[in-house]
Amino acid sequence: MDFTKMQGAGNDFIIINNMELKLPVEKLSAIAKKLCQRKISIGADGFMAIDFPDGDADFKMRFYNQDGSIGEMCGNGARCISRYAYVNKIAGKKMKFETGAGIVSAEVLEGRLVKVQLNNPQVIRLNNDIEIDGKRYECSYIELGNPGLPHAVVRYDLQRANDDEITEIGRKIRFYEGFPKGANVNFFEVINDTAAIVKTYERGVEGITLACGTGSASTAAALVLKGYLKGNKVKIIVPGGELFIEIEQLNDRIEKLYLIGDTNIVAEGKVTDEDMVY
Repeated sequence: MDFTKMQGAGNDFIIINNMELKLPVEKLSAIAKKLCQRKISIGADGFMAIDFPDGDADFKMRFYNQDGSIGEMCGNGARCISRYAYVNKIAGKKMKFETGAGIVSAEVLEGRLVKVQLNNPQVIRLNNDIEIDGKRYECSYIELGNPGLPHAVVRYDLQRANDDEITEIGRKIRFYEGFPKGANVNFFEVINDTAAIVKTYERGVEGITLACGTGSASTAAALVLKGYLKGNKVKIIVPGGELFIEIEQLNDRIEKLYLIGDTNIVAEGKVTDEDMVY
């Protein structure tokens, strides 16, 4: 089975072209769970399959988390799969593709840079403070797309905190009873009026990742709407690098939300895992 390994801002993915491989969709979850295991297999934050679209889009993006669960969408994954589709002549520089959260548009810019228009927020609760172990946290809750990809945006002193501390709190918030879908937990610290630091505890990975595209965009949207960040283009600094979020607003409504960042084709090869059944 041919595969490509890509990463965007440290978020890494295994990508296959299922238009050619024609693997049964019901087997992709198990394949994803196997291949994404670090040390035992190739290892990645997520697994993506390009497949035939249901409508007139260029292709369908099937996304699976590290644990094999189906993900509605992934921003950095969308950027990586867009460049993959362009390089492999599946789509042109500008493309549209189907995801579990709706149709996504993307454009391959200069070099390795990719711009993706994310699904607009369908649920926005800016003042959704939560209490964990008797301590209150400033929190917003946003769902991108329909069905919505859930994100909690939590204020935290990231420059003084260590990852073990963030992981412990992130796990508790991820399973917070007020978030029936569970939630990706995006901890933020504002640097200035155009930039913020973000660390994300991702559901499905169940740990802190080097980046989360939809989490970075959700955080940027919340911070712009709350007045912490200014302007229509802001920088989000994640452990794996930098992402840029463009926001088009009409009054207090997000009209368009774009994620921009670098992509890297890390490896191409064949899966030869003798334990793999597919």
